[in-house]
Amino acid sequence: MYDLLPDLSIVEVSSFVASPTCGLYCAQMGAEVVRVDHVAGGLDYDRFLLTEEGRSLAWENLNRAKKSVALDLRSGAGRELCIELARATGTLITNLPEKSFLTHEAVSRGREDMVSLRIMGWHDGRQAMDFTVHAASGYPLMTGPEDWEGDEVRPVNQILPAWDFITGAYSAFALMAAVNRRTRTGEGAEIRIPLGDVAIGTVANSGAMAEMLYRGSDRERHGNHIWGAFGRDYVSRDGKRFMMAALTPKQWNGIIAAFDAQEPLAQLERRLDVDFSEGDKPRFAHRAELSALFQDLAGRLDIDEIERRLTDAGCTFERYRTMHEASNDPRLVQENPLFGPSPDNPSGFAYPAPRSFANLPEMEAGNPKPAPFLGEHSEQVLADRLGLSSGAIGKLVDEGTVALSDKHSKR
Repeated sequence: MYDLLPDLSIVEVSSFVASPTCGLYCAQMGAEVVRVDHVAGGLDYDRFLLTEEGRSLAWENLNRAKKSVALDLRSGAGRELCIELARATGTLITNLPEKSFLTHEAVSRGREDMVSLRIMGWHDGRQAMDFTVHAASGYPLMTGPEDWEGDEVRPVNQILPAWDFITGAYSAFALMAAVNRRTRTGEGAEIRIPLGDVAIGTVANSGAMAEMLYRGSDRERHGNHIWGAFGRDYVSRDGKRFMMAALTPKQWNGIIAAFDAQEPLAQLERRLDVDFSEGDKPRFAHRAELSALFQDLAGRLDIDEIERRLTDAGCTFERYRTMHEASNDPRLVQENPLFGPSPDNPSGFAYPAPRSFANLPEMEAGNPKPAPFLGEHSEQVLADRLGLSSGAIGKLVDEGTVALSDKHSKR
């Protein structure tokens, strides 16, 4: 947590991953982010996996350091309060449809400096989610074993919702750009970021689109090989799998030294009439022969010895871990300054929580803050932001338009 955006307040009306991620990154940099949900929780409030008490661990982590206001967003009164709150705050993050009640026109009425950011599906208004835009991107059919042919060829989905997280990060950047312009000029902005555009735009930015058009066909599958360079997974003598790659001369020479591969490598070069020191092209072109050579050498050593040698030689490698192993790895978590002590999580479950990914050595990062209970800040925010009296808020609560903290209402 850094206090870089102490004067920025944001209303977030969102669900799932991309939109909450945008608000999370802003909150971790010190912005006040007020999440507004339906009184029973948004579409993601009960997202799997739930604790025994019914708390979503995904929701808890995507909404750290935010405040929570719970309104009846199915009622006219609740929706009007949401619009007023966004307008009074001046900055909005949402993934509600552009034709919903929370339009830019509605929240900017009478507020020329309003900045609203809307994460969408596709640019033409069609719905989308991470796994559907991934299907459209071409990557799932580029993934898989090299020897798949004919009817064996099938898509391999990505379990990480990468497009959601990329979209959330890009949205935070776009929002800050618009806020920066507002600071300079007083002008507001409506920003629309289609998830599908982030995906297909990234395909283009990576050069993959140009490659396919230049080829006039699809790229072949390469299993676990790194495309265009030397790198893949290997198995040690004691059955541990690790990833090893060489993208620079230093990394390549380090791998050769670590495995004492000078002589067998020279024999392979003579047999193939090639010089592997020339870079990525020959190493990728002869990846099958190189992989067989280094697998043979790796298979003679246990993983501890391999890790020692590769570390001493300054190589780029990592042992494969399960996610449970990664979560308990001291180097990755317990000894990593990214993680702070567990805050008072709504779930009641204590575990390491990440600070901002950015590291500012001259600033105190601060400890991670907890996610709010649903409706925990309803009274405070409505009083401070809209000037409502305690009596007026109490009436709204009695009518069911506003809900207070659900701290004690979960099973």
